[in-house]
Amino acid sequence: MMDVISSIQGVVWGPVMLVLLFGTHVFLTLRTRVIQRYVFKGIKLSVTPDKEASGDVSGFGALATALAATIGTGNIVGVATAIASGGPGAVFWVWLTGCFGMASKYGEAILAIKYRVKGKDGGLIGGPMYALERGLKQKWLGILFALFAGCACFGIGNGTQGNSISSMVQDTFGVSPYITGVVLTILTGIVIIGGVKSIARVCEKLVPFMAGFYIIGALVLIIMNIGNLPNVIRMIFVGAFNPEAAIGGFAGVAVSQAIKYGVARGLFSNEAGMGSTPHAHAVAKVKHPCDQGLVAMMGVFIDTLIILNLTAFAVMITGQLNTYNQDLTGTALTQAAFTAGFGKFGAIFIAICMFFFAFSTIIGWGLYGSRFIAFLCRSDKVVRPFFVVYSFVSILGSTMDLGLMWSIADTFNGLMSIPNLVALLLLSGTVAQLTKEYFEKEKV
Repeated sequence: MMDVISSIQGVVWGPVMLVLLFGTHVFLTLRTRVIQRYVFKGIKLSVTPDKEASGDVSGFGALATALAATIGTGNIVGVATAIASGGPGAVFWVWLTGCFGMASKYGEAILAIKYRVKGKDGGLIGGPMYALERGLKQKWLGILFALFAGCACFGIGNGTQGNSISSMVQDTFGVSPYITGVVLTILTGIVIIGGVKSIARVCEKLVPFMAGFYIIGALVLIIMNIGNLPNVIRMIFVGAFNPEAAIGGFAGVAVSQAIKYGVARGLFSNEAGMGSTPHAHAVAKVKHPCDQGLVAMMGVFIDTLIILNLTAFAVMITGQLNTYNQDLTGTALTQAAFTAGFGKFGAIFIAICMFFFAFSTIIGWGLYGSRFIAFLCRSDKVVRPFFVVYSFVSILGSTMDLGLMWSIADTFNGLMSIPNLVALLLLSGTVAQLTKEYFEKEKV
């Protein structure tokens, strides 16, 4: 079974998918006339709510919910694995992917709001399946997306995250995975059973705290080793085009590997083009879809260009990459970097961050999963039972060997991207037209 799933996973996340995702990023950048140049407007919109706008939660609340799901354990260990496998130059390709990915995230949010609908309970619902059904009139593609995404949410959104938390807590504090699993289940249930507004309220408080906590810790570590910063920057730019010249230990690593691991990590990290975060942005209070589109771009900026970057700099600036043991995991490399700077507290710091990052992903994907199941069943009555079942998956994830689940979840995560990319590409004209109208009105 593992061999079969691994083969499918290799095809789903092969060169074709990476090119398709990155190509969509570039295409939408051109169609929106480089929307990334309005990044500061997006920052302003995210912190200045419009009282006349309509929706269920504030723009910042929607952004925080989206960030809760995207800022996960990959931000701590994923980039470490990327630079360990592709060299320091992989970071350059992470930057490039993040910059272009902002356009896809912008387009996803616009379509989510443009084609959102009111549920039977009066709440707003939107996402790729509604864009496919109402925008492209392809209901079957919407069903396919919801089916793939629904399968992915239990694995990549919950089970694997719970496993990461329990393993880290056990290694650092000696706490049994069963205890961790029960605690996670209770906390998850308390947050998500209250629905979208409850999730948004928690995320508005949790995301700034956990992101700020990690950013401060990483910045302190970097400042402690600031003398090595010029060399780190040199390694990134040289390694992007000549990995072996960046660090001698990367003999045999080709430029293609730096590109592969950098692009893949950038795509996995911010989820731009995958169709997950639009469900959070669809409920935002806005006057115009482009308002939230600009706010949504901040998700990529914060996730990939700030938090992911800090992890990469921390690993390289402490010199851990130079002595990296290829038998270690990305987790061990990140822990080694923070331990080198903070001693034993470094391991504790990473464990705390891993807990908050993974827990936020669990509750964020809990919201997404409820949207998928409601769309498939055409009923809001299934949402509360789904939340209960979803909460208990945390116990299974914390106590089971999830090697197979990781592969299955990763595969479905890739499959859900395909219908979403169809929506983004075929409805790009709608995105471009709304963008043109928005900025013409802004100039008036």
